[in-house]
Amino acid sequence: MSKLILITNPGSASRKYALYDGQQLLAQLHFELEGKKVVCTLKDNEGNKKKIKTDGLKDLNECVSHVASILRDEQYITDKNKLVGIVVRVVAPGDYFVEDRIVDAEYMKMLAIAEKRNPVHVPNTANEIKSLREAFADIKIVSVSDSAFHWSKPDTMKYYSIDMDLADKYEIKRYGFHGLSYAYISRYMKEQGILPEKLVVLHLGSGASAAAILNGNAMDNTMGYTPLEGLTMSTRCGSMDIAAALSLKNALGIKTDEEFLFYLNKKCGLLGLSGATDDMREIIQKRDEGDMRATMAHSIFVYRIQSAIGQMTASLGGIDALVFAGTIGERSDEIRRFVSQKLGYLGFRLDDTKNENPEFTGNHAVVSAEDSKPIYIVQTDETDQMINRALAILDAE
Repeated sequence: MSKLILITNPGSASRKYALYDGQQLLAQLHFELEGKKVVCTLKDNEGNKKKIKTDGLKDLNECVSHVASILRDEQYITDKNKLVGIVVRVVAPGDYFVEDRIVDAEYMKMLAIAEKRNPVHVPNTANEIKSLREAFADIKIVSVSDSAFHWSKPDTMKYYSIDMDLADKYEIKRYGFHGLSYAYISRYMKEQGILPEKLVVLHLGSGASAAAILNGNAMDNTMGYTPLEGLTMSTRCGSMDIAAALSLKNALGIKTDEEFLFYLNKKCGLLGLSGATDDMREIIQKRDEGDMRATMAHSIFVYRIQSAIGQMTASLGGIDALVFAGTIGERSDEIRRFVSQKLGYLGFRLDDTKNENPEFTGNHAVVSAEDSKPIYIVQTDETDQMINRALAILDAE
């Protein structure tokens, strides 16, 4: 019997949906703005693409109402093969959101509170869930927490240096994110028999973070109350002195906290440093052409990662292996090479040939030299982790 599950991934400039039968991908829908109208592309499980008519669709927030009809018209959802669940990845601060949950009235109330705490990441998710509840009134929606993996870490790694009573009362803690990626990598490496005791993982994409993993469990991570803390990212500033941030806010004449959070999340990082682009490929090209700001952006990105590896190693009391993941971590041999250059003191050395042309076994490749501790590339799969977690909740209902 089919177990059709719809995965949704709302972004600021697009909406993505993926339909699964259990763990088998059936189809993907991608909505994006082109001028003043929304266009939709359907991709089947063999990679074939097809444009779908979306007459009159002008707002990404209205995409959900078209999803069901498209999947029915294309015969993915039928009277015999019905949708049993919808899964949403949730990035939100608060103790309530460190668990996977069925979305209900209480959940929506808590999400409204989270919107005020994190007005950058939560609103799109909240709006998407509201639309899903209207369009699929009889279908269970499972919220999968992007923080859950990190919540087993010690309290030492959860608290900021503020009054602990206030931290508990107002739930101001280091929740951490990219947890779905780290959970998948830990599970995958365990299944492959390559999970070491002390592991540092680098998830490097448009969002970037590092995590310390001890025997498959979370020990420490670089992201905090929101995904803004930690490494330099594509458009996020990463960790910054609060006094310096407030000085910047005043200098720019920004009046509201929401506007300033938007600035720190969307106008800083590689984009702010380079003054031109948030794409690491373009930054590398500009650096090679002698652009000084691109050179600085590249250097700061690498430096912050190297510092984070030292921090995560200290949290673990040592390190047995290093993993590169995420779009940049998986695809950029240059970033892997630069990051690894200063890791000799930890026992790591890249094999240049393997690094430039990695050979994958399953979802991982070894790019370390023979006399080095293992350095891996792991092709992370957050959707696979979401499906596993959602099936566990739906089966338990």
